[in-house]
Amino acid sequence: MLFDIEVKISLKSGMLNPEATTIERSLALLGYEVKNAKTVDIIKFQMEGEDREVIRENVVDMCERLLCNPVIHNYKINVIPQNTACGK
Repeated sequence: MLFDIEVKISLKSGMLNPEATTIERSLALLGYEVKNAKTVDIIKFQMEGEDREVIRENVVDMCERLLCNPVIHNYKINVIPQNTACGK
């Protein structure tokens, strides 16, 4: 079975986010007032396997070892089996 994987990575609360600060300042220069901007990186890929939980555990390992820094980042994982639409 093929799974679509989506990992959303964001900075933990209290961490400096220079990218979001730059966005806020740039939007202010364009006349828009924005508060509390946050940035999120989204990584999408596919994995093959039979057990959704095993796939999820593998993705957690990927996040902890490579995709993010668990000291400063939070991450959310979505594991979606393909062909789950009605009639398939």
